Formats: sequence, C-alpha cells, structure tokens
Amino acid sequence: MSLRVKLEDIIEGLEFQSDESQSFLDKRTGQVVLINEEEQNAAEDDEPIEDFPDWQQDQVRIAKEIIDETGDYIPLPSKFDIHEYSIMEKFCLSLNDSEMSDTLYSLIKGSGAFRRFKDAIQDYGIADDWYNYRNNALREIAIEWCQANAIEFENS
Repeated sequence: MSLRVKLEDIIEGLEFQSDESQSFLDKRTGQVVLINEEEQNAAEDDEPIEDFPDWQQDQVRIAKEIIDETGDYIPLPSKFDIHEYSIMEKFCLSLNDSEMSDTLYSLIKGSGAFRRFKDAIQDYGIADDWYNYRNNALREIAIEWCQANAIEFENS
C-alpha cells in the first residue's frame, strides 16, 4: 500500500517553515509535522520529555524519532529549497505592465527587499495576484516533491 497525502497539507507544511523550524512528513500516517529548534535541540540533547509541557511532549518525541533516523519521517523542502526570493523575481518578470514589472524588480534588490516588495504590491493593488502566484509556485514545489518521493497525493 502506497502513502497518500493531501497536497494542501504538504503546501501548508512548506508555508509554516522558518529559520527556526522544519516540516516533515510522517510516512506512517501521512501527517505533516512541524518541529521547531527548541524541540530539535531537546531531542539532540536527550532531555527528558517530562520536562516539557504536555502539549510539547509529542513534538519532542517526534524530533527524537527524526534525529534517530527511524526512517518514518521525510523532510519537506526547506525554506532554502523553496527560495521565495526567486519566486518574487519570477512574479515581477511575469507582470504584463512593464513599468510595474521593472519597478517591482528593482525594489527586490538588496536589504529590506521583502518589506519593500510587500508594500509595493499593496500600493499597486496586486497583493492578491502575488499570493495566487506564490500559492501556485508552492503547489508546484509540493507536487514535484511528492513525485520525487513516490508519494501519491490528492488535491483538495
């Protein structure tokens, strides 16, 4: 029996990652779990699970399984694999209005690029277009990841 997951769960797992957290797919259940740095450090340091609040104990236990390489968890593409900056560049270049495209493209250069970009898409009234574009890019990344890992998915 092959593993079947909800594509939306994979996409959500991609969206919630940060510098301090990583998402994994539990191959036994098809569930996506997010492990933060504190939970990973606790598992690496073999801290007693009882030292954590009830709500966090399962997460530390899962982090321990991941670190022990039980083979039950597959890491989702990290935020570095996703490279949201590249998605922003492609969005800027995809715009039909060349002046807007050029302006946005120049705004995403250098420090503070994400903030300037988000402000500009609000000013131009194209925030919904950006979020749809970004969601489609994440969907493609999720599909490619599922295919590369021989994971069946269902669109929801």
